[in-house]
Amino acid sequence: MNKYVAAIDQGTTSTRFIVFDHGGNVVAVDQKEHEQIFPKPGWVEHDALEIWERVQEVMAGALSQGGISASEIAAIGVTNQRETIVLWDKNTGKPVYNAIVWQDTRTDVICAKLARSGGQDRFRRKTGLPLATYFSGPKIKWILDNVKGAKEKAQKGELLFGNIDTWLIWNLTGEHVTDVTNASRTLLMNLKTLDWDDEILKVMGIPRKMLPRIKSSSEVYGYVGNARGGVPAAEDGGWSQSLQGIPVSGDLGDQQAALFGQTCFSAGEAKNTYGTGCFMLMNTGEKPVHSKAGLLTTLGYKIGNQKAVYALEGSIAITGALIQWLRDNLGIIEKSSDIESLARTVEDNGGVYFVPAFSGLFAPYWKSDARGVIVGLTRYVNKGHIARAALEATAYQACEVLDAMEADSGVKLTALKVDGGMVFNELLMQFQSDILNVPVVRPKVAETTALGAAYAAGLAVGFWKNTDELKANWGRDKEWTPKMDVKRREGLYSGWKKAVTRTFDWVE
Repeated sequence: MNKYVAAIDQGTTSTRFIVFDHGGNVVAVDQKEHEQIFPKPGWVEHDALEIWERVQEVMAGALSQGGISASEIAAIGVTNQRETIVLWDKNTGKPVYNAIVWQDTRTDVICAKLARSGGQDRFRRKTGLPLATYFSGPKIKWILDNVKGAKEKAQKGELLFGNIDTWLIWNLTGEHVTDVTNASRTLLMNLKTLDWDDEILKVMGIPRKMLPRIKSSSEVYGYVGNARGGVPAAEDGGWSQSLQGIPVSGDLGDQQAALFGQTCFSAGEAKNTYGTGCFMLMNTGEKPVHSKAGLLTTLGYKIGNQKAVYALEGSIAITGALIQWLRDNLGIIEKSSDIESLARTVEDNGGVYFVPAFSGLFAPYWKSDARGVIVGLTRYVNKGHIARAALEATAYQACEVLDAMEADSGVKLTALKVDGGMVFNELLMQFQSDILNVPVVRPKVAETTALGAAYAAGLAVGFWKNTDELKANWGRDKEWTPKMDVKRREGLYSGWKKAVTRTFDWVE
């Protein structure tokens, strides 16, 4: 009897396997971190084989902790850190290089070269994206240009490319596929045709045969245990013996999965996810809206044969990662959750602003030559002020993105649905509501990224009939309303804007 749907949530710092019931409630979860590799300044890598191992471990772990048998699972969905790329040998299943992570900036020279003809927006009409180190295409080009033998293998059809979703689905089922949301983050997919764009592939020197087939976000892609690089998956430590034959039928990039999990199915509905970075998406309906304010035009989701739904997105590179940095690099807190109590030791930010442009500025600036700054320091300032400024940085960055979204879409947001690890930080959520001047709403199930992937997988196999059933599952857990007066809000925000300008043009 199929009682549950499960999701693999493969994130930037860890991997989780979460099992949900029909009401969208979490029944079991297991989570494991993986190594962050920093070979040079600005370079960020992961070991794709380690990630695949973690996936197998958390799948086994969640089932065992929940006392769940595989026969109770109707389908599995996949959601993933987007723009992080893997290139692997089709015959051996071994990556030819570490996964290059979305935060990595090594492709700045490639992007600058490509921008010489047509500028940073050279491919924007087609892809909805500016030329930036963030996206997958230039990273593929970097591996083909810099890893010995990679280009030759790719031309012979022996090398496969995928964002992490594709890598995992290939290992689970033997199928080389991706969905429209992940494909829309590569800088290689045409928003109108929902297919790879031959002109861009030619410019970047990327052979089409190495790319996965683009599918919808909700359909059966394959079944667990069919193949893994020529090795039956069931031989991998027996983890999939029990899961053999379960359909893998949902695939969404993490931010689109959160949009779906938050049931933002109507144009004008928006969500913000607070994770390593921060990502705000607004559903814009069945037509792409081209941004004039530095936002990305992206795919929201596509259910089976239905029309694709588009979204506007504002991506902020560093939010939760800033708290980890204060913990790991500066040691001013022992664990990430200590940040709130430290920030509460002071009344305000003491005049300090912290702009965490560690890997450049993302939306709405798109300046890869920016770097992080702390401004407004005096002898009065202590670590409480730094902690508070770090939390406030997240809220200010979200506010800039929302301003841009409202300008592009012409829709005034009435409330913001929020999810991700940082939404349990009461101080941050209240400040976010104050600075946006709209209510901020946290849903009952905060695991909306994994939930979105589970929903897509469940819809594909009839576990849920339609999106109305999903909407009925959504429930409010807590709401924060604005309490700050206008003058103070405007003063703080203009101070932030000034601080941001101090990060520009740092790298020459």
